[in-house]
Amino acid sequence: MKLHIVLVEPEIPSNTGNISRTCSVIGAALHLVHPLGFDISEKRVRRAGLDYWSELELYEHGSFGEVLEKYPNGSFYYCTTKGKLTYSDVDYKAETDSGREIFLVFGKETKGLPEPLLKKHYDRCIRIPMLGDMRSLNLSNAAAIIAYEVLRQHDFANLRTEGELSGRPF
Repeated sequence: MKLHIVLVEPEIPSNTGNISRTCSVIGAALHLVHPLGFDISEKRVRRAGLDYWSELELYEHGSFGEVLEKYPNGSFYYCTTKGKLTYSDVDYKAETDSGREIFLVFGKETKGLPEPLLKKHYDRCIRIPMLGDMRSLNLSNAAAIIAYEVLRQHDFANLRTEGELSGRPF
């Protein structure tokens, strides 16, 4: 199972850094769609990703259309507060069982994904439930929540699911 997280025109370097760290620890690819609201080499991006940058599978694209063109058989989900479905209602495993890779697409922090794109793919727009008078979750939190649902449905394949205590017993 291959998971991809796509950030369309991200604006806040620390969010992208946090998402890069999440991608590194779960083995997901990170796709950044330009223009970015920062320079990828900025200290704030690298600091948030800490020493995980060397483990990151990172791709940069000039437009979202490039992503769609490069991965014509991808299974794209558009993450938005305007979504039709709850992120946990989707059967991601059925998608990957049919040989498709999952792409979770997130928009810029201030505006989200463009509405024409959402209207075109409304049956694939997913949301995280929250109180009705709240605007949205932090982008890096939203990416982690949805990514881990995809992984859960795949029984956390290839991930370590048990930890160990060190030292003497309590």
